[in-house]
Amino acid sequence: MNEFTVVFLVALFLSVALQWLLGMRHIHHVRRHRQEVPQDFSENIPLDAHQKAADYTQAKVRFGLTELVIGTVILLIWTLGGGLQLLDQFVRDYELSPIWTGTFVILAFLLISSLLDLPLSYLRTFKLEQAFGFNKSTLRIFLTDVIKQAAIGFLIGTPLILLVLWIMATTGDLWWLYVWFTWLVFSLFMMWAYPAFIAPLFNKFRPLQDQSLRQRIENLLSRNGFTSKGIFVMDGSTRSTHGNAYFTGLGANKRIVFFDTLIDELSPDEIEAVLAHELGHFKCNHIRKRIITLGLVFFAGLALLGYLIDRPWFYQGLGIEEASNYMALILFVLISPAFTVYLQPIFSFISRRHEFEADDFAAEQAQTGNLIKALVKLYKENANTLTPDPWYSAFHDSHPPAPIRISHLNTKTA
Repeated sequence: MNEFTVVFLVALFLSVALQWLLGMRHIHHVRRHRQEVPQDFSENIPLDAHQKAADYTQAKVRFGLTELVIGTVILLIWTLGGGLQLLDQFVRDYELSPIWTGTFVILAFLLISSLLDLPLSYLRTFKLEQAFGFNKSTLRIFLTDVIKQAAIGFLIGTPLILLVLWIMATTGDLWWLYVWFTWLVFSLFMMWAYPAFIAPLFNKFRPLQDQSLRQRIENLLSRNGFTSKGIFVMDGSTRSTHGNAYFTGLGANKRIVFFDTLIDELSPDEIEAVLAHELGHFKCNHIRKRIITLGLVFFAGLALLGYLIDRPWFYQGLGIEEASNYMALILFVLISPAFTVYLQPIFSFISRRHEFEADDFAAEQAQTGNLIKALVKLYKENANTLTPDPWYSAFHDSHPPAPIRISHLNTKTA
């Protein structure tokens, strides 16, 4: 055991302890406020719906803590337990070229990790979500999705892994800069391609049929100089009763998507208000800012890996006997969360700030009262807790807590 092993174990323990503490705080806070609906919501959300949200929230957090513990054990097995070393040696015995050896090791690691995650994914869908009436998926749909995801991951991932390992082997000390640029181009390409070529493999998208609603949406887009490839309704109800709406795509390939569950739940005025909020993310350049932020994070991460990749203690401290480019990538991805978990509150803060800005934009484009009504309905139907623990929320939540968000919107109606 070298010094980096100790550093890794301490970082892992602290990150798990922090997440466990926050999760338990959240559970206790939600439980304490289970018996009374917050005053601002008492006229629109009945007590039984509030209690369902509280119970659902507690169940999700407990499930998440279980995943945290299991994930930590698996991480230790992969690293200090010798799992990666065993996998690496197994593939090396075939005496392939370094690039192909690395590609097969990474693919095998991803496949095994997916299989290990499958039972928890099944339980989340058919136990947790089912228990609260949200799951509409069937075992056939679930397994079909798994197979499709694996096939797409293999078809797209294999050439990408080969390219990255080739860059690492042939471009010298600045390999990380070329890999970063490759990742950036690939990410932008996937943002453009996903809505047109990948998403339809999992869901059906049909053009919005309601002509009156369609005209209202087109007027809203026209007022803001926004063009899209179309307005679509997605069959979200085949898998879940949760409702949502979003913009997707990049450049001329942008499209607007409503879950059919949302269309059924909200009035046309409320749908327009929700869309105005989503449009606000584009008008406020949030998508561009998030891409830049993520790009800077990956830039820093790959630069750090460029330093670590030639350090024997990095591999030895994590249970690997022989250094390699592909093992450096795997190890870095595996252990990074233990060291970067403390950045989560910063990203959550930025995301919540963007949500406030999008709400402000929506208040200028549609009646604020309609957005408030829509949000309250969505909080109720999706069983989102109205009483999150402040510390947990500050750390994890990408959206402002319901009372704070509604209070902010109410200032726009004055």
